[in-house]
Amino acid sequence: MSLEGVDAAALERDEYEILLDAAETYREALVVRLCADVGLRPRELAELTVDDVEQVRIEPPRYLVRVPAVDGGDGRTAYLPTHVERELRRYARSNGLTTDDRILPVTARRLQMLVSDVADRAAELFNRPDLSDVSTSDLRRYFARRALVDRGVNPRAVKAAGGWRSFEALEPYLPEPTDTEIIDAFDALERPSGTGRDRDGPVVGDDSVIRLLLAASDRYALLRLDSDGYVERWNRSAAAMFGYRAGEIVGTHVSTFYTDEAVDEGVPDRVLATALEESGHEREGWRVAEDGSRFRATEVISPLRDDQGRHRGFAVFVRDVSPAHEELEELRARRDELERRYDVARSHRAVTRALLESTDHEEVEEKTCAALTAGGAYEYAWIERATHADRRTDRRTASGIDPDAVDRLVPEAWRDGEVESIDVDGEPSVSIGRGVSLAIDGDGGEEGDGGTDEIGALARIPLAYGDTVYGALSVATDADDAFDDEERRSLETIGQQVGYAIAAIRRRNLLLSDRVVELELECRDDDSFFVDASRRLGCRFELDSLVPVSETTQLYYLRLEGASPADVFDLAADDPGIEDYRLVETDAEGWRVEFVVDSSCPIVTLTEYGTTVLEARFVGGTATITAECAVDADIRTILDGLRAVFPDSELVGKRETERNVRTAREFREGLEDRLTDRQEASLRAAYFGGYYDWPRESTAEEIADAMGISSPTLHNHLRKGQHELLRTFFDDPGDESRGTD
Repeated sequence: MSLEGVDAAALERDEYEILLDAAETYREALVVRLCADVGLRPRELAELTVDDVEQVRIEPPRYLVRVPAVDGGDGRTAYLPTHVERELRRYARSNGLTTDDRILPVTARRLQMLVSDVADRAAELFNRPDLSDVSTSDLRRYFARRALVDRGVNPRAVKAAGGWRSFEALEPYLPEPTDTEIIDAFDALERPSGTGRDRDGPVVGDDSVIRLLLAASDRYALLRLDSDGYVERWNRSAAAMFGYRAGEIVGTHVSTFYTDEAVDEGVPDRVLATALEESGHEREGWRVAEDGSRFRATEVISPLRDDQGRHRGFAVFVRDVSPAHEELEELRARRDELERRYDVARSHRAVTRALLESTDHEEVEEKTCAALTAGGAYEYAWIERATHADRRTDRRTASGIDPDAVDRLVPEAWRDGEVESIDVDGEPSVSIGRGVSLAIDGDGGEEGDGGTDEIGALARIPLAYGDTVYGALSVATDADDAFDDEERRSLETIGQQVGYAIAAIRRRNLLLSDRVVELELECRDDDSFFVDASRRLGCRFELDSLVPVSETTQLYYLRLEGASPADVFDLAADDPGIEDYRLVETDAEGWRVEFVVDSSCPIVTLTEYGTTVLEARFVGGTATITAECAVDADIRTILDGLRAVFPDSELVGKRETERNVRTAREFREGLEDRLTDRQEASLRAAYFGGYYDWPRESTAEEIADAMGISSPTLHNHLRKGQHELLRTFFDDPGDESRGTD
């Protein structure tokens, strides 16, 4: 069997590379390689299966192809280069082929046409008309010439692997050796055995290494530009990365791969000029694929020159670094998030310190706003006290922005209530406004502040203690990721802390004040259960004591007159704010009743605003409450706070008076007057004998024996003495109506 067309001009290495570059699909490139690098015929390719590939060496890996018999001939074994085996396996996996499936399930004629199409495309793209006639036979001749002449492979191995039946077919590729070639060939006889050259096989060329690297991943591409920056060479790696086929992109300027912004700024031409000046240039940036998608890439551009040093074009190596860029951006975002969380935590700590140092309501507001802006988490902070009667702002404290500039900062949507909110325990706690322009007039900010153009977000947090709202704290920031769930919870805590601090300061000021203002208020609002019940039943409630059970629950002890407890309890059963109720005692004038209330009450609201309720009566649908507050307390704020919850309330009188302070000696003398000698003796013996310790140092029997009385007698004296002690502490010492004797 003769070599096909041995008299034709042999295909050169660079021509073979051009054919591979012209292949637009992995299938086309694979067919070209199987003919030129393995020496297979189209008829053999059409019958080849994945199972015909066999690995015969593990380290380093080496492969053979068991070529199936065709046209009545015998099968043979061909050598399969490692890089071709990798592409073959990759093609099989991507097409879901099993071991029994044919790799190229088409006719031999169709494979010949496929090679012809690649040759025509190469001739057109690269202006090489001579390549249009390349066929599968030319590729097999290329295989023989490369193996015999360029690589010096044993002719017998080439004959077996290529399927030629005689050495005569290979003779045209074995030219007459020159004198130098004869000397070089027999030079091995002059050297000791085992030191021959190329013991480890032929040297792999740089072009082969580059192609192996490009084939190993779809994140690398190599292309060539002419001297003006237009695409001149385009291969499969570039097609896989950018999505263009060679016919679509060859002759197009490299700016096609840049973003519109980069093109407008002249980046492509500037990059090429820099590469030419500096003999190479590396740059990272956004690149654009054929479908318009963007990806992050590192680009290395090297100028190409001929033997005379004349500039002939550029080699461009592109690496898709999108995964690394995304990971870096995630790390940066995480870093920014952690920095912001630290700033928020630092602001929170600063607010806590400021609250501990504040001595009045105004100082609480000023130091809270200053602490929030000083921490770096927020640009502006302000607190508003709302006047609920006419729905206008009564007072505003601000930091980072002039109080008068706040109205220009807050958008209409914010004022109209079109905000995002988070619910805590079923009630809105933190309101968020996003996409807010933080721009203010030049004279609206602090001195020297020319305004800002950032777009940011606002958060508004109520300053509350129990059911009482002292105002609203607002903060503004230009951070894109502001006010996540954790930050909202932190702001909610700040709002509660400020509310608690205001309430505590009001109460402290009341306790330390020598003079007080006594207020008399009336409430006719049916939202109060006791106001409503006194109106509907025509009865009277008088407050004995109010005991806080939790932040929202109170225990009421009241005197009831004019209606039976059963009727009152029937109304209480239908009120969702009454958790429990019971009758404590009955006397000739009425009843003492107990209520567990989990809802608002005028008494509680006034207490939360720092007043002390002295008396409270609910008669015929009107609550009359007497309370006292510090002389410097803001009475208008107290009244507005009461009306915010119970609108039908009014102040009917006030007067300034001296506080009646009882000294410790007066308290003790009053108590001694109430106790009998036996009661005082029993209390002293029980106290100093360790009866009230835990665990007890003495039992009641031991105390009784020491006193020479019986245990029941001791218990009777102790009970009456304890009652007088508690009555002296909790009740009016002049009230003798609750004696026990």
